[in-house]
Amino acid sequence: MNYRKLTSNELDRSSISEYKNIQRNNIIVVLDNIRSAQNVGSLFRTCDSFNVEKIFLCGITSIPPNKEILKTALGSTESVVWEYFENTLNCIKMLKEADCIINSVEQAQNSISLLNYKPDYLKKNVYIFGNEVEGVSQEVLDISNNCIEIPQFGTKHSLNVSVAAGIIIWDATSKLITID
Repeated sequence: MNYRKLTSNELDRSSISEYKNIQRNNIIVVLDNIRSAQNVGSLFRTCDSFNVEKIFLCGITSIPPNKEILKTALGSTESVVWEYFENTLNCIKMLKEADCIINSVEQAQNSISLLNYKPDYLKKNVYIFGNEVEGVSQEVLDISNNCIEIPQFGTKHSLNVSVAAGIIIWDATSKLITID
């Protein structure tokens, strides 16, 4: 079998204006005090790739047009809807009042293995990703509907936040599209 890389034209990507009019999936991402602007940019690209409805940037998380975000986002800050909240807990409370399902991604007692997690197909599913050192804050965990843990088998039991988000967002997207 021979493989040939596709050109950008052959990929038939939507323009930013076309993309903004596409129906979004039921996924919302919340970044809880992410330290690295490059991680934030990477998360923007992931959210664009999987048609995430919105990103909430909270606390110390950098916001566009930060140079380091733009370096890794490669234009996705223009296609993905985002909003800043000074306090993550206030953001989560607002989303909970809007009847969203709040899912913290964290290693915690009584967490649900990603292998067993099923998103709610009828509601908006919020996924919270925490600080690179401290993780998701305990006060946010306390009001979450679920805590999801990515199974890991090495010695570190730690993933970069942008990698963890890619795994979670892909998993949720794949589970949501299988019901169509």
